[in-house]
Amino acid sequence: MPRILLSTQRFSCPARRFLSTQHSSNAPKVVFSGIQPTGVPHLGNYLGALRQWADLQSSASPSDKLIFSIVDLHAITQRQAPEALRLHRREMLAAILAVGIDPNRSIVFEQSRVPQHAELMWILSCGASTGYLSRMTQWKSKLGVGEDADAFASGNNTPRLKLGLFSYPVLQAADILVHRATEVPVGEDQAQHLEFTREVAGTFHSSYGTVFPLPKTVLSPARRVMSLRDPLQKMSKSDPQPPSRILLIDTPEEISKKFQKAVTDSEEGVTYDPRARPGVSNLVQIYAHMQRRTDFHNVANELKDCTMKELKDKVAGIVIEGLRPIRDEYERISKEGDRYLEIVAEEGARKARESAEETMVLVRHAMGLA
Repeated sequence: MPRILLSTQRFSCPARRFLSTQHSSNAPKVVFSGIQPTGVPHLGNYLGALRQWADLQSSASPSDKLIFSIVDLHAITQRQAPEALRLHRREMLAAILAVGIDPNRSIVFEQSRVPQHAELMWILSCGASTGYLSRMTQWKSKLGVGEDADAFASGNNTPRLKLGLFSYPVLQAADILVHRATEVPVGEDQAQHLEFTREVAGTFHSSYGTVFPLPKTVLSPARRVMSLRDPLQKMSKSDPQPPSRILLIDTPEEISKKFQKAVTDSEEGVTYDPRARPGVSNLVQIYAHMQRRTDFHNVANELKDCTMKELKDKVAGIVIEGLRPIRDEYERISKEGDRYLEIVAEEGARKARESAEETMVLVRHAMGLA
């Protein structure tokens, strides 16, 4: 396990030094991404985000800055039981370390420990368009309303729509901009939020001058992993059916049982057709992604003579082997106890506060707040 090095480095913050946002291809990258503290992540979280984080860390140059956040302030847009939230934050941190994120190489922190995120959110909120926010999908999906729903129309939506949920994209923009990120790895369903981030950055620049680089969207190759029980829905921790998802610390026996219960169909053979055969296609995608492949039709052709049981066994086997080192490392980290995770969390927060404060010096100066 990596030893946490308590660095004494401090970042200098002269305002003029950071005013240029031009980012050449040779300039150091600043990568930011976040994940909500839902407890132990599932296979969709891993293939869609966490594995990509580890890949980015492996391929980064020494001068690149990698920043990964457990976005617990986003989590409270829906009510959280305090003890459950504390547990879920620790479980997510342990999982991030278990997949290979090195806190000596990357900044790993809990969002709520870095107050500059909330400070910049308020500043950006003062220029954010409510019309644009009303078209965002986050609050609509959480409330289960259609994409054409009006946030301000009288009716059933108004009492249920809370300000925090409605303004969620502004906080997400602040998360990115406060570290002056140049690249943001996200899932396919988050691309709209990056467009909004560029929108609010442009609004700020038109009023106060250029401070933030405009971040680039980096989509994960595994854009969407579907539920094993309902392959028309994304794999999710909110699904009341535990067999719908594979957790990163599930035992081989649990993984096998869940895949055997996976919804497929009664057709013979294996083909890739997400519309006509969503369950079978989901298993093909998982099998392919575990091998870092995206040629789903070719993968299906290789499996074409499998029965449904044989297909499920093959997918379970490759997932079991792929997750084995993560599960073993998670167990080892857990044995270290909460003290170790607290040291990692606080040291990461210290580095993140320094990174964020560099930006806030510029923002306050540009606005006349300093």
